[in-house]
Amino acid sequence: MSTREHIHHRLERRRAQSVSSWDNKRRHENEIWSETAVDCGWGRLIFGQTFNDPQQLARCLQEERSGRRDVAMYLRDPHVVLSYAPQDLFLDPSHTFRLWLDRYQYSPRRPKGFVVRLLNNRADAEAVHRLYASRRMVPPSAEFIWQRRASRVVQFWVAQDEQDGGILGCVNGIDHVEAFSDVERGASLWALAVDAQAPYPGIGEALVRQVAEFYQARGRAFLDLSVMHDNKGAIRLYEKLGFERVPVFALKNKNAYNEPLFIGRQPAAKLNPYSAIIVNEARRRGIGVEVVDAEAGYFALGLGGRRIVCRESLSELTTAVAMSRCDDKAVTQRLLRGAGLKVPDQCAYEALDQAEAFLTRHGSVVVKPARGEQGAGISVDIRDPNDLERAIKNARRICETVILEQFCSGADLRIIVIDFQVVAAAIRKPAQIVGTGAHSISELIQIQSRRRRAATSGESSIPVDDETERCVREAGFKMDDTLPYGQTLVVRKTANLHTGGTIHDVTADLSPALAQAACKAARALDIPVTGLDFLVPDVTASDYVIIEANERPGLANHEPQPTAERFVDLLFPQTAARELRA
Repeated sequence: MSTREHIHHRLERRRAQSVSSWDNKRRHENEIWSETAVDCGWGRLIFGQTFNDPQQLARCLQEERSGRRDVAMYLRDPHVVLSYAPQDLFLDPSHTFRLWLDRYQYSPRRPKGFVVRLLNNRADAEAVHRLYASRRMVPPSAEFIWQRRASRVVQFWVAQDEQDGGILGCVNGIDHVEAFSDVERGASLWALAVDAQAPYPGIGEALVRQVAEFYQARGRAFLDLSVMHDNKGAIRLYEKLGFERVPVFALKNKNAYNEPLFIGRQPAAKLNPYSAIIVNEARRRGIGVEVVDAEAGYFALGLGGRRIVCRESLSELTTAVAMSRCDDKAVTQRLLRGAGLKVPDQCAYEALDQAEAFLTRHGSVVVKPARGEQGAGISVDIRDPNDLERAIKNARRICETVILEQFCSGADLRIIVIDFQVVAAAIRKPAQIVGTGAHSISELIQIQSRRRRAATSGESSIPVDDETERCVREAGFKMDDTLPYGQTLVVRKTANLHTGGTIHDVTADLSPALAQAACKAARALDIPVTGLDFLVPDVTASDYVIIEANERPGLANHEPQPTAERFVDLLFPQTAARELRA
């Protein structure tokens, strides 16, 4: 037998012994273990192998606290445990993957643009809490995370942007040996989350590697993780790192958070994220859902004889008149100006010489179709007559009527107003790429687009068109140039999500003056749900101009703010939380 075959045979024999000796170990384990459940903040990780009585394990799971998501793992007989509470428990449709740490292969590549480290300050804890909430995961409180900073059982790691110090990703680990003297010397990885707006590739992989290397240094034998059976992208990553599927199963509680996992595939699953976020909130409240046209985002909500048809966040409560006011950008501006709100100078395009005179007067202009959405046909910061002519032609492909608007500098601020109250505010940043020193600008745009599509269920990507090429050219590059390592290049001037932009919540920082202007604008348009686009020098100050109003704003873009909750409150106020009705 060759040396390689001998090593392989020894490893396989050791794994077989690990499985076959389970019953023999139980006698020893029972002397050490005593029904272990580790609080992870998002819920308890219940170690099934530490329970002698399956009925007691079922009862333990049923003691889940409100707002938590407990998981029972390593059950010898999950079907038996399930039989004691079939009405409350279900078998989780996730796979368990295991990395044998003696076979882990280090990567010579180090993260670029960010560092991965153990959480070590309160600001980290608060950022991790916000990140989990923004990814619609059950978030441990910042206080819980901070208190575990020196724990031997529970660890939290973060990925931090080297440029601005922001937290781009996080992950949670559990040391089984420290938790219950695990004779198999295991550890597990949980709650991996990466900011959907993160500009760098490889953050998830770097976090997983850091956890593996940490527990390898502690002398642990393996690292386990649980992943949804249909999460093909994550499974590809784990298999690339050397993880293998193992026959380990989990039980969870039938709660509102877990509902999509145990009720089966529903028609609403075909809806886009902007409709799905509303439908999921409605179903959570017991409101009936009828999918009218999934492709176009139409659905109907019904409760107690009341039925309202919606298209994403546009509902029958928005009148046709209010919708038409937002649909025509020139009408929107005239109404807002008439209400005493600040708007940029604007005119309709009539002839090229008239457009050039408008450009001369302002020095820089925005060209956009009078009607349209998702940033289509819009060119920003036009300063050259030749670019002006091209921008007008581009806008005319969307709508025959073209608007010329004074260019105003400032951060692009979207404010969501529902029932004439501010619910969310976010800074929208235009699409940008970060140089690797090895890829061309065109390749980096494609890479970033793939990442944006994955993070937004296909809703966001960077178009490779005349506008993108103009922005690259103005920055002094060509599309086939290699962007230097670490250099950031803005490749679009508009900040729309659908053209690759990113969205960053600033609700807590919004000044009262801007909130008041947004509510006044919604009343001037007489629209119950709107997304107002501001340009501001500072979200905490009072200066602004309003450039647009959207009658169908994307509510899924503003986590962790309760946009869907307030929308459903508007439609069915009797289902609103008691504290909101008081």
